[in-house]
Amino acid sequence: MLDWHNGPTNYARHFVINPILSPVQTSSRDDAVLNALVDFVASEGLKPGDRLPTERVLAEYLKVSRTTVREALTRWQELGLVERRQGSGTYLRAAVTRNMLHMPLTLPSGNDFRSLMHTLEIRRGLEAEAAVLCAERASDEDIAFIEKKLIVMEEAFHAREGMSSEEDWDFHLAVFRTSGNPLFEQIIAAMYEMFHRFWEHPLGVRDFGHASFPYHRTLFNCIAARDPVGARAEALKLIATVEDDLKRGAANLQKQSKT
Repeated sequence: MLDWHNGPTNYARHFVINPILSPVQTSSRDDAVLNALVDFVASEGLKPGDRLPTERVLAEYLKVSRTTVREALTRWQELGLVERRQGSGTYLRAAVTRNMLHMPLTLPSGNDFRSLMHTLEIRRGLEAEAAVLCAERASDEDIAFIEKKLIVMEEAFHAREGMSSEEDWDFHLAVFRTSGNPLFEQIIAAMYEMFHRFWEHPLGVRDFGHASFPYHRTLFNCIAARDPVGARAEALKLIATVEDDLKRGAANLQKQSKT
């Protein structure tokens, strides 16, 4: 047994220290920039959905180069914390704090049936549990906000013949946010691009998602009634329609391959 109390010198007499090891830096420049960005977001009171200042403004505020700011925002984008919209700017997707733990996700890629089903299995668990917590914790103001997002989604669905992916996303994001658990929102934000593959006519299903439309309203009704059991059931029904669409698409592709 080595005597740790006598410090590293005593330890070094027994072992040769690997030259790869080096003194730990308390904070890298990248981390310092990210922390400064977090402080800026907090000081400005920015919330998910708000637009960040331009890279030039942030660079001037932080006293760093625009390249450094761009790299920091790219890191946030990879973690699902911000979204860059061409011609519009960079928007905050999730709440950020100095003590948050960054958890990069390794996600299945591709638009094939198996990858989409893997995605759906994760979404099923997230949607069901978030719906339960939302129904248990939503305030009157929260319910009014979710209903507003629902109405916008319904209007877009009817006006654009079912093409309401962005509005649908905003509705679900409002439910996740109201769950009261920030991890739900952060995980769903990190999976944004993957979930949106469902709206790109996966497997050739042109009316994809149409069957799920009425369950958004019934899900909201259960949340508004503070009915967590009902909210879970409606969330699962919604996801079940998506699974049916995927299976229908896979069957169509299989038929096409045989002809």
